[in-house]
Amino acid sequence: MKIFYWSPFISKVATVSSVIRSAESILKYSKKENNINLAIIDAIGEWKNYKKIINPKIEIINLNKKNIFRYLPKGGFFKSRFSYVLIFILTFYKLFNLINKEKPDYIIAHLLTSIPILLTLIIKNKTKIILRISGLPKLNFIRYMFWKFFLNKIYKITCPTLATYEYLKKINILDKNKLFVLRDPVIQLHEFSKKKKEKVEDLEIEKKNLIIGIGRLTKQKNFLLLIRAFKKILTKYPNYHLILLGEGEQKKLLIKETEKLKIPDRISFLGYKKNVYKYLLNSDCFILSSLWEDPGFVILEAALSNTFIISSNCPNGPNEILSNGRNGFLFQNNNLSDLLNKFDEFKKLNEDELNKKKLFAKKEIKMFTQLAHFKSLKNIIDLN
Repeated sequence: MKIFYWSPFISKVATVSSVIRSAESILKYSKKENNINLAIIDAIGEWKNYKKIINPKIEIINLNKKNIFRYLPKGGFFKSRFSYVLIFILTFYKLFNLINKEKPDYIIAHLLTSIPILLTLIIKNKTKIILRISGLPKLNFIRYMFWKFFLNKIYKITCPTLATYEYLKKINILDKNKLFVLRDPVIQLHEFSKKKKEKVEDLEIEKKNLIIGIGRLTKQKNFLLLIRAFKKILTKYPNYHLILLGEGEQKKLLIKETEKLKIPDRISFLGYKKNVYKYLLNSDCFILSSLWEDPGFVILEAALSNTFIISSNCPNGPNEILSNGRNGFLFQNNNLSDLLNKFDEFKKLNEDELNKKKLFAKKEIKMFTQLAHFKSLKNIIDLN
């Protein structure tokens, strides 16, 4: 059996680790391990820097000999859209030829899924395309019509959260029998055990004084709201410091906002970090201010780190993970005053109440382990 993963990307996104861990879950748990050929398709050189951390039993198939990835424009809406158009042009027929030559049994498509979807119209072999919904789908008119006409030939469609699954059932443009919930394999205990031992060397702040936000510095993550809320938090709790982990096109805008609010010395922009756990473990609480998430990998990482979670109730993941507020606090999406209220509630919790919420959150993330992911995946592909 041949299983190929398709997931072109131009920036550091959580989907990358999800693809790697999904493929590795098959190697780890499938009884057919020795009879399965696993491969990740490298569209334009984007997987080159990940080869060292990918199990050598997983083949990397290069569609292009040259590393085009490093030349593509990155950052911002228009640059990223331009890059994806280029990737489409450079890989469409090469992927078609690869499928005809290798005849994989399955292609699990995570990103830039329009290519494998369109290829289902002209592929003559028995390759089955599994469409992975990697985030909350925004169904504008063009995408709605595209899905309406072209998804009928897709073998299965997987959703990262139950909320997305119910949403896609409700809009009634897909065959409901093709829909499955397949949660991302975010949690790896052996990785956490290793990374939690690392020390934070680029910040000297006491744990009780630290608030953390993690994610790409983009409009979606809504860090402007978090920074403005933090300014007001300081009026009641003046000893706090905010750290933001991530890179993105809004960095200059966010730094300018800290200067406007006269708090640049109270907020640290530490950039992208491979190990977020060591920062979470040294934080009083984690705040997710996103406008949308599906599911919200950093919430899971915060829960594993036993860090208290305050999150927007944005669609679709946080509410499901936090069990409507039982496992942390949810504030109204993009509502500054409600975020401040929830922070006040957090500060009023006694130690027993605090630990109960942390414990509930940690129990919830069992659904996002590699084993749980594999058990769901084998309901879609015969891996026993």
